[in-house]
Amino acid sequence: MKFLHKTPIQIRFNDIDIMAHVNNSVYQNYFDMARMQYFEKVFETKMNWEEKALVLAKITIEYLNPIFLEEEIVVLSKVYKLGNKSLQMKQEIINVETNEVKAKNDAVLVAFGTQENGAVSLSDDWKNKIALFEKDLSF
Repeated sequence: MKFLHKTPIQIRFNDIDIMAHVNNSVYQNYFDMARMQYFEKVFETKMNWEEKALVLAKITIEYLNPIFLEEEIVVLSKVYKLGNKSLQMKQEIINVETNEVKAKNDAVLVAFGTQENGAVSLSDDWKNKIALFEKDLSF
């Protein structure tokens, strides 16, 4: 799978637990930040949470290798499947120096309308922008 989006992550001292590595609960923060940056880049604007947004419906994280304070890491992000009301995204945390995969994430996001207070269709604009960015995605 080819990832075209990369988000550098600054590891903070308070991310570290008693075992001297990043606490597993912090990984989700890294994935969330990268996901937000992915959609801001692809949609070329910030998401208007008061109208329509993408919300997590399901997330799975595989913890493969520990992350330590002094490591330089990035999160790679990719939308790999578009549906009518949802999309699927993969992300990986990678050590920049060694290319070692630290964790993998697979998520389902649903388009959510605040006025509808529920799932809505993914707009054609969002689908087109994601497909244009990813280049290998069709719907």
